Amino acid sequence: MSATFGPAGNADAFPYKSSTDAPRWLAQLGLERYEYQCGKGVRIREELARTLGENARNAGIALSLHAPYFINLANPDAESLQKTIGYITAACQAADWMGAGRVVIHSGALMKRTRQEALDIALNSLAEVVAACDKAGFGHITLCPETMGKINQLGDLEEVLELCQVDHRLLPCVDFGHLYARSLGALEGRAAFEGMLDRMAAALGEERASHFHSHFSKIQFTPNGGEKQHLTFDQCDFGPEPAPLMEAVAGRGWSPAFICESAGTQAQDAQTMKRLYQAAL
Repeated sequence: MSATFGPAGNADAFPYKSSTDAPRWLAQLGLERYEYQCGKGVRIREELARTLGENARNAGIALSLHAPYFINLANPDAESLQKTIGYITAACQAADWMGAGRVVIHSGALMKRTRQEALDIALNSLAEVVAACDKAGFGHITLCPETMGKINQLGDLEEVLELCQVDHRLLPCVDFGHLYARSLGALEGRAAFEGMLDRMAAALGEERASHFHSHFSKIQFTPNGGEKQHLTFDQCDFGPEPAPLMEAVAGRGWSPAFICESAGTQAQDAQTMKRLYQAAL
């Protein structure tokens, strides 16, 4: 097993009109993954999802799906939790239609609470989400709580690893760009990446950690808020640089799924990540 690579959504260079054509294009680029974006809501029709899934299987492309951005596991309101469960089960239904094995979910916002208070609410919410997904027949789909880029959001690495203790099937979606941004540039470079991988192995066990889901891009941040916007690999003012992470992962023999979220160049930059990883092997 080795790491796999692909883009989040369709890059600016994508030459077709429909996402159902993405798998064959990505296969031509030598990539292995595609993350379908439902950030603004789950709106894909069943027929389209099934066509995308069939095309992905034919092209050897593994699929994941990003659930709506507005999910907030840390909202204590009971009605909000029911909406969150609805958003995530809808995302799982779309993922099931297309044969996507993983659904990425946002952790949530603090909403003027302490980090621990927000985390405690999110832990309870996530347990209810997992139970609802099982009841709906989606227990085979891996939910991936994501590390977040803004300082006032729940979702640093420790918080996401804690969320993954809710159920042994959960995998973290470690967004290294987000962690770089919320740390105001501190979390980058080989030593920082090795430290994060060590923490994942300690919290989840080596085997489970080795298959983690990941987002990666360079991200501009502000001193007060953290994440401002996603950048491309060609931009040099902000990090993180991908090469040290590829070296760290290759050195461990781990096989995560890397989804590149660069701004418009995500397929091209995913190719760059794959080249760096293969060189490190």
